[in-house]
Amino acid sequence: MTTVPTVTLNNGVEIPQLGFGVFQVPDAETTAAVTEALRAGYRSVDTAAIYGNEAGTGKALADSGIAREDLFVTTKLWNADQGHDATLRAFDASLAALGLDYVDLYLIHWPTPARDLYRESWKAIERLVADGRVRAAGVSNFQPDHLRRLTDGASIVPAVNQIELHPGLQQAELRALHAELGIATEAWSPLAQGAVLKDEAIVTIAGRHGKSPAQVVLRWHLQLGNVVIPKSVTPQRIRENLDVFDFTLSEEEMAAIAALDRGLRTGPDPDTLN
Repeated sequence: MTTVPTVTLNNGVEIPQLGFGVFQVPDAETTAAVTEALRAGYRSVDTAAIYGNEAGTGKALADSGIAREDLFVTTKLWNADQGHDATLRAFDASLAALGLDYVDLYLIHWPTPARDLYRESWKAIERLVADGRVRAAGVSNFQPDHLRRLTDGASIVPAVNQIELHPGLQQAELRALHAELGIATEAWSPLAQGAVLKDEAIVTIAGRHGKSPAQVVLRWHLQLGNVVIPKSVTPQRIRENLDVFDFTLSEEEMAAIAALDRGLRTGPDPDTLN
């Protein structure tokens, strides 16, 4: 079984660098998918309130027989639940659905700047950290301006910003700010929903290493230092996505992938989604 390396967050908590995402997986199918992932060796699982599959995720975790301290569980606060008191209520609901006493990482899912409630939500999450119900606090889809405003006067700097990131959308400015502030970069849609897997450079590199294009892209993420959460419900792909620790991309290969950046956003724009 593969042992996944960890990234140490700014509060000393360690997160597995490669985890398992369950976005768009129906709750009825989530238990089987997460169970397969845990059997393959994943120990980090990323869900969210809006996914509607926290209960299925929690059942797989409970049935796995794996000690709670060996698991890393992430969930997220949905936009409609932002605000101080609403955040606390939403967190309670997520924790109950998961069947857990605490989560390892709790994220504000989107900044929703027009609603201007993310700073209130962050104060509530700081309280959850102080109470020991959240081990690490973070955000998702925050742009540089959102991060600067959030951290101004905050008692906790986000440990993670989970953003859309893949060879077609490399987010150099945002990753540089993360490095400056001590925030770990976590990539959702790390394969651009498959849109980058036919790029000639990636296909060529995959052939050279005897790996799939998806494995090459995941390896690229890891070598950049990103935390990455690929998603699949297919057992073979779940295992394949984890089989990325036995090869290394050269500097030339990393540069070839870096040249693929083209502003390819597959999800919403964080500045306009509310």
